[in-house]
Amino acid sequence: MKRMGITACGSYDDAEVIRSLERLLAAAGGLEWVEPGMRIAVKTNLLSGSAPDRAVVTHPAVLAALCRMLTARGAIVTVGDSPGGPFTEGNLRRVYRLSGMEQVERAGARLNMDVGQRDASFSVGKVLRQLTCTSWLTDADAVISCCKLKTHAMMGMSANVKNLFGAIPGTMKPEYHFRFPDHRDFADMLVDINEYLRPRLYITDAVVGMEGNGPASGTPREIGALLAGTDPYGLDLLCAHIIGLAPGQVPTIVAAMERGLCGKEPDWPEISGDPKPFVMKDFQNIRQLRGIEFGDHMPGWLVPIGRLALQARPKASRKTCIGCAKCGKVCPAGAIAMVHKYPVIDTEKCIRCFCCQEFCPEGAMKVHRPLIARIMNPR
Repeated sequence: MKRMGITACGSYDDAEVIRSLERLLAAAGGLEWVEPGMRIAVKTNLLSGSAPDRAVVTHPAVLAALCRMLTARGAIVTVGDSPGGPFTEGNLRRVYRLSGMEQVERAGARLNMDVGQRDASFSVGKVLRQLTCTSWLTDADAVISCCKLKTHAMMGMSANVKNLFGAIPGTMKPEYHFRFPDHRDFADMLVDINEYLRPRLYITDAVVGMEGNGPASGTPREIGALLAGTDPYGLDLLCAHIIGLAPGQVPTIVAAMERGLCGKEPDWPEISGDPKPFVMKDFQNIRQLRGIEFGDHMPGWLVPIGRLALQARPKASRKTCIGCAKCGKVCPAGAIAMVHKYPVIDTEKCIRCFCCQEFCPEGAMKVHRPLIARIMNPR
């Protein structure tokens, strides 16, 4: 049975997080399924490493509280992610250090250092029937996903479903972006990964989320909640409701709806706890003015014109850009060239994956909405 819940958590104080998480998990199905000796992989969101107070990564206090609860039941717990960049022990150590993951080790868990990869078949996948994923996740007896609620330029929102993209080894992520450049296909790919790995539990860190230029360079925003459940699609629907996104603005929710995995609105009777106090009416989302069905209902000859006039694209701020060229290195389409230490984007090659925006170390790369889009909808 699918269960999910939401509860208040006003800070990352260890005692408050433990109380809130215990209350939440008791309502969202609990940890009764955990057995002594069970190997549990906790897949967190570490992106490319960041101080916890910037709201880029899942806060270590939430992970530490979860690990204490799991190890108290006799589980062998490993926490990790495949962040951006090379999937190597050196890069993992750097990211763990930047993200304050020593709290996890003090809680009795270990940090993943297994950089093995495994090719897998998934015959029932909609778009992803062959995949390469990190073996530390597939070797575990059970997976728990523990994400951070943030805005995301490509997917509208980074939460439970998007978090499982971290199962793909870091340097292979650009390949997946290039294989699935269409937003709908990319969303279906993410749903396929969730259906393949099937975590036993999903937890959302929304104590402090990220608004604005997410998922790496936005602004921390206090929400004051933790969410958990066994249904990632229902949880994401609830997360979108909290930050003021319509279901159609989140491609992964649309993809789940099309497969019958998600309703059109949160199943309120199935939610333990009251979401109303956490709804953010002025949350600063990334406006793209592009529905998932963009172009489906207009003449074919108008579609290229509409895309040029309305679709958001990445653009670097000359005031903020330091000319490090990292955007060009992570671009899967090879669409960025450095001209006089400034990134110039070939719009014909650009697949709008926003990897450049996601991994810009200075937050200089932003989502740029064309003038016509801003006139049509100034918000």
